[in-house]
Amino acid sequence: MKILPKNLSDRDIRAISIGAVAMALIILFCMSSSWLENWRYVRKSISEKKAQLKQLASSGLKQKGLLEIVPVFNMPQPEETQEFLFRNNFNEQLKKVGIKNSPLETLASRKNTKNAGYKLLTVKTSCEKCRFSQIIDLLVTLIENPYLVAIEELNIKCNPNNREEFRFDIEVSTFVK
Repeated sequence: MKILPKNLSDRDIRAISIGAVAMALIILFCMSSSWLENWRYVRKSISEKKAQLKQLASSGLKQKGLLEIVPVFNMPQPEETQEFLFRNNFNEQLKKVGIKNSPLETLASRKNTKNAGYKLLTVKTSCEKCRFSQIIDLLVTLIENPYLVAIEELNIKCNPNNREEFRFDIEVSTFVK
């Protein structure tokens, strides 16, 4: 079954078949060039990701530094235990920065609907005389408290008679079971 007309010579048939093969090669080349470009992009991306992973895996020092930045958090305990641990730790932080505060006042724990079954326990305190640097030091070191969830409220007021003295009130919270 021949598709070509009968009056074509062998030379014409050879030219048509070479042309058909050339067209097939051109179409194949066009399709494969986009595929090869995509393949090069994927290989380059994979090699970059491997280099990043190798860099992360080899730099234990960076990993240690990242772990120091991440705050430590202890899971909530029953209310009495967590209250004692949180108050004790917060009081130590206040003493560490040299703030003489009023006694810590525990506010009634309330159910927090956003946090799956945990209650929020809030502790409030105030200080009549302290320096601004002490307040900043306290705020910086609060992240070290493994029971702290949030600073709920912070009020700082400057003494109008002595600009070196500040008064502040702070409410901090933790989760309890």
